[in-house]
Amino acid sequence: MPVRGYFDDDSLLREVVGHRLTALSGPRALLVMAAHPVAFQGFFAHTGALDEPYARLKRTGAVLDAIAFGTKEDADRATRRVRAIHRRVRGELPDGTPYRADDPELLLWILAAMADSALVVYPRYVRRLSAGERDALWRDYRIVGRRFGLRERDMPADVDAFDAYMAAMYASGDLRVTDDARELARDIVMRPPVPLYLRPLRELVNQITVGLLPGTLRRQYGFSWDPLRAVAHRGGAEYTRHVLSRFA
Repeated sequence: MPVRGYFDDDSLLREVVGHRLTALSGPRALLVMAAHPVAFQGFFAHTGALDEPYARLKRTGAVLDAIAFGTKEDADRATRRVRAIHRRVRGELPDGTPYRADDPELLLWILAAMADSALVVYPRYVRRLSAGERDALWRDYRIVGRRFGLRERDMPADVDAFDAYMAAMYASGDLRVTDDARELARDIVMRPPVPLYLRPLRELVNQITVGLLPGTLRRQYGFSWDPLRAVAHRGGAEYTRHVLSRFA
């Protein structure tokens, strides 16, 4: 008998990460991660992921799938490899600030960027989540965080505490989009190589990504935004679902 997984079919995490439209949270999560200078250096520049951010996102997604849908043995095997890599990543920022990839604060930010983006995208493009479901989803992400080496005390205890953590981070001034992160956004994340016939879809996804970013990060990345786009973005969820379903 296979070892029972960390989640079952009733878990919110399986529902959310298993839905194809949750993929819309990927580019946003990358940009939120990269807005933290230490995370950018440790998880992008240091590891070479600047050259292949979507390959990195795909690898991260594969590990998350192993945790969400696999056995405990599958999940532990996948996360052991990731944790071993994290232990080897050490360095300094240009200003001399040291970093290490297994720093709990840094790991929390990476987890939080994924969870926050899912909590933004899923209710907008799939279905609304009740307060209890939002809390259940964050508690599922806490289980994911444990697999990556975070302790219970390293993570917000419930979704209200998580929302407060994200609000504090967005308002803190600790998130500073560097020139390299801005280049990642413009030249790689926003312009992935796609066939010509998919370019209109790429532009739609880009508009979704820009619209879902917090305003402070949007401005730091240099993305243009105006009231007309904001109105269209708020009212276009049904249209977006219809368009994207044609490409599913």
